[in-house]
Amino acid sequence: AYFHQPFQFPYDATLFHPPSLSSSFSISFYLSLLLCHLSRTLNFAMASGTNEIAHDFPPFFKAYKDGRIERYSSHDHAPAGLDPNTGIQCKDVVISPETGVSARIFTPKINRPDQKFPLLVHYHGGGFCIGSPFDTITHKFITSFILQANVIVVSVDYRLAPEHPLPIAYDDSWAALQWIAAHSNTQGPEPWLNEYADFGRVFLTGESAGANISHHVAVRAGAAGLAGLKIIGVLIVHPFFGGKDRDDMYKFLSSTSSGCSDDPKLNPAVDPDLSKIGCAKVLVCVAEKDWLKDRGVTYSETLRKSGWGGGVELIESKGEDHCFHLFNAESEEAAQLMRKFGDFVAGK
Repeated sequence: AYFHQPFQFPYDATLFHPPSLSSSFSISFYLSLLLCHLSRTLNFAMASGTNEIAHDFPPFFKAYKDGRIERYSSHDHAPAGLDPNTGIQCKDVVISPETGVSARIFTPKINRPDQKFPLLVHYHGGGFCIGSPFDTITHKFITSFILQANVIVVSVDYRLAPEHPLPIAYDDSWAALQWIAAHSNTQGPEPWLNEYADFGRVFLTGESAGANISHHVAVRAGAAGLAGLKIIGVLIVHPFFGGKDRDDMYKFLSSTSSGCSDDPKLNPAVDPDLSKIGCAKVLVCVAEKDWLKDRGVTYSETLRKSGWGGGVELIESKGEDHCFHLFNAESEEAAQLMRKFGDFVAGK
């Protein structure tokens, strides 16, 4: 299929006789033609192979038949350091050298050395395949959250699918929470967590796919147990869960999922551990124009009926779309949502 035209080596009777000067020239000439043609054929084959798309999942990525993954977009990188205007500082840490899982840790302005802050663990969104704690959008969101709620934040950089198929992102996120909990005796590897985190006031949050991860990490904490910290609440923001039809992208990203409603990762209602979710309260946030709105509403109803003894609150942002608070952070609706986040952490 790759050879666009046959190559016929020209016949020259002199090739079958002892070479003379002219026949040597002919051999070199024809060999050059042959090599040139082979080079063109190889380039054509390579171009044909790399441009053939096996799967296309806009706005996330394309998967080519040669195995290459091409993402539709990338985000600017926000540098770590001190913000002199707010006193918020952040730094990047490696959680697991073996897997490469890392995080960005933020602290609010510190007024005294013995000050303790509630701890927020954040899992970014992006369909399990894009996004990062280090991009500008996430950095700005975390900064706004800190100004509203006065928390220390660990934003986890889990490994992305499809290069790292699901459930790797879930396992990385759980391992990150275990790493955080190891600081509760003030002997962990990260000084900021040892010194400033209140492990009796821990919250989990995430948006979209990150909300899905936050939910499952909380369920795992309740079902398996996790010594050293107490999860007070989980903020589930514009969550991604499955619908009635098969989710082809999720099936492609996961090595084990059917992509259908029989998968507990997509449908919490079939998770036998749902009622064990390890927190006291859950805030579910949906947006009126978000195509995932109904799934968030269904999630809140499912959690209420699960037999879990905690409290569930559902709020809706009118006139807004998916993750609007990240992309239109200056809007009044975004400001209202951020205030609600602060109230949730404060227990109001």
